[in-house]
Amino acid sequence: MRVFRSLDELTAAVGEEIGPTEWMTVTQEQVDTFAEATGDHQWIHVDPERAKSGPFGGTIAHGYLTLSLVPRIAGELFDLATDGAKLNYGVNKVRFPHPVPVGSRIRGTVTIADVSDVPAGKQMITRYVVEIEDVAKPACVAETVVLLLG
Repeated sequence: MRVFRSLDELTAAVGEEIGPTEWMTVTQEQVDTFAEATGDHQWIHVDPERAKSGPFGGTIAHGYLTLSLVPRIAGELFDLATDGAKLNYGVNKVRFPHPVPVGSRIRGTVTIADVSDVPAGKQMITRYVVEIEDVAKPACVAETVVLLLG
């Protein structure tokens, strides 16, 4: 795990890729729990029998479930051990180039894309790539924005 003890250290890491994480298996239980939490019960996610004859040959994770793993990936890869609050500000861009079949393994990397001054303190832009084991295209590419308040 990479630990940043100051905002200067973080700024110096712009352009650096950190990772990958350990592999994690996406389970049907996770998908079903996510469906319950979000109300998204699309059969390609929650009906294994019907999904067998669907476009992916089985159930797939929700794209937003994959995106929701970004904090887990971040927590495994780096720590901002700096004073001040850290607030999720938004996401500049998210793409889901390849579906994640239930039972597959995924892992992630993060790149510190930018650290800049804003009136409230600093703004950090990070680029996450979530890959699927043995699949050329990534499952998710996301650019997130975090405010680092002084």
